[in-house]
Amino acid sequence: MSSSLSYKIISKHFLFFLLLASFLSCTSNSKRFNQLAAQADFSSNKNVVEKLSGEDNPSADFEKSKSLKVASWNIRHLGRTKTPEDIYEIANILRDFDLVAIQEVVAKDPAGAQAVAKIADELNRMGAKWDYQISDPTKSPSVYMSERYAFLWKTSKVNLAPRAYLDKELEDICYREPFIGTFKLKEEITPFYVINYHGRKYYDKPEKEIAYFINYPERLGSNRVLITGDFNLDEAHDVWKPFYHKGFKSALQNQRTTLKTKCKNGNYLSHPIDNVYFTRGIKKIQAGSLDFIGTCKNLKKAREISDHLPIYIEFKMKENEK
Repeated sequence: MSSSLSYKIISKHFLFFLLLASFLSCTSNSKRFNQLAAQADFSSNKNVVEKLSGEDNPSADFEKSKSLKVASWNIRHLGRTKTPEDIYEIANILRDFDLVAIQEVVAKDPAGAQAVAKIADELNRMGAKWDYQISDPTKSPSVYMSERYAFLWKTSKVNLAPRAYLDKELEDICYREPFIGTFKLKEEITPFYVINYHGRKYYDKPEKEIAYFINYPERLGSNRVLITGDFNLDEAHDVWKPFYHKGFKSALQNQRTTLKTKCKNGNYLSHPIDNVYFTRGIKKIQAGSLDFIGTCKNLKKAREISDHLPIYIEFKMKENEK
């Protein structure tokens, strides 16, 4: 065999092994890149959300729908006691949501409604246009129980149509009758409904009120219904069993959302009583609570804003679901 022919054969073999090594290296690097990307995506969220609850993959029925992020927050004694710094912090916590339901707005003087207006004003300074509506005082057994509710929403995302209203059918049953909002996504015809609710104290048996909520889909003629707020009982209570049998789901599971008065062993969370319950026309993408406290040293200052964490659900809606 000539030296020239031997050189050509060796060159071909060398080129083959060089290409094979390059391919294997690229494949390995690609796998490693995907692993690192997945880790980076998870770590970017885990410090913001106290806990994510059962992320779902939207099915084909929901693929064309736009997602929406709805928050719910019992802001303790929202009114005269909130400083301008408190109002700013509240707005800063809520700025990334599309729609917000607020409970425990003070009703006995105008300061409650004024505080909601101030939150909306701060939100409007943060890069998006917001609108809001405040309920009348609830028809409660006493003036000390009566409160207002509020909705705030980004006008680029949703419309309120028509005005929200207190549920008169339940005003003789509930200590604080729910506030019902009829909303539509931009460029959509079919509405969805948000029921904003603050239950009576646990020892007053809020289940006596909640049992009536199971009829909301029939009353509203829709399976795009979210019931959100502070229920003063958790999602494992027996009152919810008929709801689950009917197709309702809870956004959160065993997730503590209230703040203790004192921190012990790094733990400042107490009861899992804030939640969102939704019907089959709603598809959860993710849900959780926002822990704005962070460490025990911030607990006292945080409780000046609220003794509850805000909760949220991000979801899509089934097309043509009524």
